[in-house]
Amino acid sequence: MIKVIDLFAGVGGIRLGFEQAFNDVHCVFTSEIDKFAVQTYQANFGDEVVHGDITKIATKDIPSHDILLAGFPCQPFSQAGLKKGFNDTRGTLFFDIERILLEKRNTLSSVTCTRFWRSSKS
Repeated sequence: MIKVIDLFAGVGGIRLGFEQAFNDVHCVFTSEIDKFAVQTYQANFGDEVVHGDITKIATKDIPSHDILLAGFPCQPFSQAGLKKGFNDTRGTLFFDIERILLEKRNTLSSVTCTRFWRSSKS
């Protein structure tokens, strides 16, 4: 069994891709703050618990997992946004991914954003 956590889950597209691509994927933790995305996520995956703001969740409260899935907000790094990078609060959510990866150590990650995030001037 491959255990995943789904951060900034939106409606669950990244998770769905992993479930379709790999056998025996089990999501052990989900975090999303948008109430409408949560409603759609739960419609897509059943009434699973969807935790809220990842910045307020202690790493010790996140279950052990094999892969961290994250579709964190791209606007701070994209052409469509103001390109404030890490100076935009949404851009700092990347550091919550880092916090979890560093503490859990045995985790792989699949982080999705835009092709422009590497070239951000932040």
